[in-house]
Amino acid sequence: MENFKKLPVIALRSMTILPDTMIHFDLIRKKSILAAEQAMSEDQEVFLVTQCHAETEDPQAEDLYQIGCIAKVKQVTKLPDNLVRVLVEGVCRGRLRTLFGEWEWLGGDIEVLEVPAMDESRKEAMLRSARDRFTEYCKYYPRTGRTLLRHMEEIHDPGKLMDQIIENIPADYTVKQKILEQVDLESRFEALAEVLATEVEVARIRTDLTEKVRERVDKNQKDYILREQLKYIQEELGEDDASDAALYEEKLQQLKASKEVKEKIAKEISRFKRLSTNSAESGVERAYIETLLELPWDKTSRETSDLTRAEEILDRDHYGLEQVKERMLEFLAVRALTKQGESPIICLVGPPGTGKTSIARSVAEALNKKYVRISLGGVRDEAEIRGHRRTYVGSMPGRIVNGLRQAGVKNPLMLLDEVDKVSSDYKGDTASALLEVLDAEQNCNFRDHYVEIPIDLSEVLFVVTANTTETIPRPLLDRMEVIEVSSYTAAEKFHIAREHLMPKQLKKNGMQGRLIVSDNALRSVIEGYTREAGVRGLERKLGEICRKAARELLKEDKSCIRVNDRNLEKYLGKPRFHSLKANQTDEIGIVRGLAWTSVGGDTLQIEVNMMPGKGELELTGQLGDVMKESAMTGLSYIRSVSERYQIDPDVFKKNDFHIHIPEGAVPKDGPSAGITMATALLSALTHTPVRADLAMTGEITLRGRVLPIGGLKEKTLAAKTAGIKTVLVPEKNRPDVEEIPAEIKNGLEILFVETMDDVIAHAFVGGKGNN
Repeated sequence: MENFKKLPVIALRSMTILPDTMIHFDLIRKKSILAAEQAMSEDQEVFLVTQCHAETEDPQAEDLYQIGCIAKVKQVTKLPDNLVRVLVEGVCRGRLRTLFGEWEWLGGDIEVLEVPAMDESRKEAMLRSARDRFTEYCKYYPRTGRTLLRHMEEIHDPGKLMDQIIENIPADYTVKQKILEQVDLESRFEALAEVLATEVEVARIRTDLTEKVRERVDKNQKDYILREQLKYIQEELGEDDASDAALYEEKLQQLKASKEVKEKIAKEISRFKRLSTNSAESGVERAYIETLLELPWDKTSRETSDLTRAEEILDRDHYGLEQVKERMLEFLAVRALTKQGESPIICLVGPPGTGKTSIARSVAEALNKKYVRISLGGVRDEAEIRGHRRTYVGSMPGRIVNGLRQAGVKNPLMLLDEVDKVSSDYKGDTASALLEVLDAEQNCNFRDHYVEIPIDLSEVLFVVTANTTETIPRPLLDRMEVIEVSSYTAAEKFHIAREHLMPKQLKKNGMQGRLIVSDNALRSVIEGYTREAGVRGLERKLGEICRKAARELLKEDKSCIRVNDRNLEKYLGKPRFHSLKANQTDEIGIVRGLAWTSVGGDTLQIEVNMMPGKGELELTGQLGDVMKESAMTGLSYIRSVSERYQIDPDVFKKNDFHIHIPEGAVPKDGPSAGITMATALLSALTHTPVRADLAMTGEITLRGRVLPIGGLKEKTLAAKTAGIKTVLVPEKNRPDVEEIPAEIKNGLEILFVETMDDVIAHAFVGGKGNN
């Protein structure tokens, strides 16, 4: 055999091939595939060498082990997905002397490694020792070991035997590479003996663990049989589950409940005694009895009626919301005078984060009542409220009963959160199930499907929260007294942030006395980094400042950090929100409107363009049906009074009108932009500019009357934030204006309008339209 050969080289990933081994593997790299094909086209010899690191995609000489295997390529088969399957047979060991890649495949100068000669007696001793060690290894693998031993008995060359042994044990490719690199038989035998000793020890430990597990399983099986025999003996003696039944009977004696309830529980305990402990029904009965025993049938907590304390608690926990707090105190006063009689169901309606849930918690504290919160958001199964019947697998009580169990008394304050987000499907109508719960005439005999016994809910004080009343079914809404929780003004948010949120975040993040946030910084956070009716987003931003300041404090070894409006961007980045400020100049066909959203008020800039056409009206900006109808109503009104404003009637036939409201990705709807769109249309038709410092809101009729709208506080707040000086409001909204806080009305001129003539007189520059 030649000492040196030039051969194609295939780099192997995570595998090592030994001489006298027939094996197939798949190739995907182009160089490897070409090397295999080149070997097939010549003398079929190829050099197989393992990569040091499998993730290397284009290996160089330093990425490969030096020792590899010279092999014969027996077969090359093309597979789908550009794969090639190669069948090779290892021939002998080889050393990579030079790797060259000037061809499309890898090639190299390979030195053929010969096994040094050895005395025959030593070879025989080595052969027998290797077989003995492998025989010991095979004792732990009786199924495959016999076949392997018969195969090894037929091999009489010690070098070939050692290569075959390492190939047939589950060793890592690095271990096989170590054996491959041992050219002389002495060193190869020592390496193999070390590997086999390790494998035998691992197999012995695994066998011991398996035996211990088997013994434990046998013991558990024995214990199970003994327990079952004991249960059978107890059943024969009539003592099955005697301890549990006795415990239930003891609890029943101490239970404060009506005679009907006690008789029902006693009946269920008697039934439980007769059930086999192996039956599934026994577990169901046990859960039912425990539920009945845990319900507070006649257990109440003592309620207090100290209005001074209640007012202190409400003022302590909430800034602003004066009308809401006043109404809650009135409710508590009436409740104290009626001696816990029939109470109205309070429904707190307002945007997210305005304190609805915390108001309910404060009322519970003021009355010394247990507080239970039940989230109804997304509930669509009636059984979530009324419970599941016991005939169903996995049945359980409804949320109302579970709330009573959690409170431990029959007169808690129960908060039904997000009632506007309940829905119905084929499983039942959730809102209808709530009718019985919230109806004072019916809830004294509320029936849960699981409990099956009437439960008195008349002493439960229900408080309901919602973001809007529009999605609450009318029968359910009629049973509740709605209290509006309006958006916070910027001044209220500032006080809440300074007095409540900032101290809370400083304590939560361990920054008390180490972080000072200026008042101007707080105002900047409110105006530039949050856009909401409540204060949840504001609290998150303050927490973000605290966390980044804490990191800076430790990193730079500072004693105190000060945040002001000049370095605020360092902690929160660039401001995310910019209020749509009033236009600087009076323009034709552009009018500022006011809108109400679920997160507060906003301003809308309504634009109108008039161009030659056929009298069509085009509306863009994701407008809803109601807003589209308002635009058409406004156009019809203007056509009816065109003569008054000296507008040629042919203008409506020879021109198209395009109304657009920017931020086209945001859906908009509602009738309150009616007078705004009509004013913009009239401005475009008469070429009269509209005051830039004025905004308006109101619904329009075909006769030009202005109808009232809602959300006035939020709308006027948005106008003031945008720098608007004058706001036009429907005359019928005058009572609502009186309820707007003075801090919003200060510096804002609010004018009342009854007709479009009033609107035009105030809105147009010069006081009227001209041609």
